[in-house]
Amino acid sequence: MLRVTGAWTGLLRDWLDKEGLAAIKLRAALARWALKESVPAQAWRTLLEQAVALVPDRVAPELAIGAGVTPAHVGVLGYLVLASDTLGDALRAYQRYERLFYNLNLVEVVSFGDQLEVRWPQGTSDLGQLGDGTAIAALLTFLQRQLESPPRLTQVGFHHGVNAETAAAYEAFFDCPVFFNEEYVRVRFPATFLKTPMLRRDPVLRQLLDHQARNLLQALPPESELEPLLQQVMRRLMADGEPTLERTAQALHMAPRTLQRKLASHGLSWQQWLDHHRQQLAMQYLADHSLSLSDVALLLGFSEQSAFTRAFRRWTGIAPGRWRRQNLP
Repeated sequence: MLRVTGAWTGLLRDWLDKEGLAAIKLRAALARWALKESVPAQAWRTLLEQAVALVPDRVAPELAIGAGVTPAHVGVLGYLVLASDTLGDALRAYQRYERLFYNLNLVEVVSFGDQLEVRWPQGTSDLGQLGDGTAIAALLTFLQRQLESPPRLTQVGFHHGVNAETAAAYEAFFDCPVFFNEEYVRVRFPATFLKTPMLRRDPVLRQLLDHQARNLLQALPPESELEPLLQQVMRRLMADGEPTLERTAQALHMAPRTLQRKLASHGLSWQQWLDHHRQQLAMQYLADHSLSLSDVALLLGFSEQSAFTRAFRRWTGIAPGRWRRQNLP
């Protein structure tokens, strides 16, 4: 289940303070959730809806809410990103520890020529436009404050549709084309900015925070009861060839429709889950220089290296060999 860290409630509380809004009931609810480790996505969405209802004449107030972000609102992950050496290092830290914020690993990083896109797939979020708008506004603001030369976004995309007035407010805020009714919530920027130094980089602190984040991650419950079982079965099936829905369901002692229904409860189709799992494994295997590309293809259940290359291009926009050269020392 998608959740946000309890520290994220401070973002809304601080906005209420800045606006001078009493909102006694809302503040009480925020205080209760702040004491918890995480907040269900639907609960966070409701809190945001109650907040923006306090300013009915304001256009896209979620952008102002997100613009109030501080590292404390993101928890350990926020400070870990701050202590990273470069934007690329910070992005890798976020990918590694995203579960500390959302309780799920959702983010995908895809190359489009000289552009890099960071995106979150449709169907895995119940945050609504208010939640997504707040999150991406916070992301941009965070980068602007913590980078020596923050990147200018070239595109932003959202799942949901908005009216023309709200769309104009979004384009003014992000200062780039913004698209709605998209498959992904996404931000795109020049890949060269991955080398941009972070203002508060600190290798010693980064190492300490990385250790703390690993411990927190290990303390989290599995993403779902199905997740570890699926991963275990999938690795075994991939060693024997293409993992199909039918073979996977049989290995789990359930009907294919049952497996599809369980995945759908997490907002995923079978193909989405298979692609996501294969992509994550592919990047792990590519990080091992002792494995050739044909070895990686075999481990992922592809009959030929060319089939793996085509799939990897579809997932990331580039060939696996190029990805290895660009992302690994």
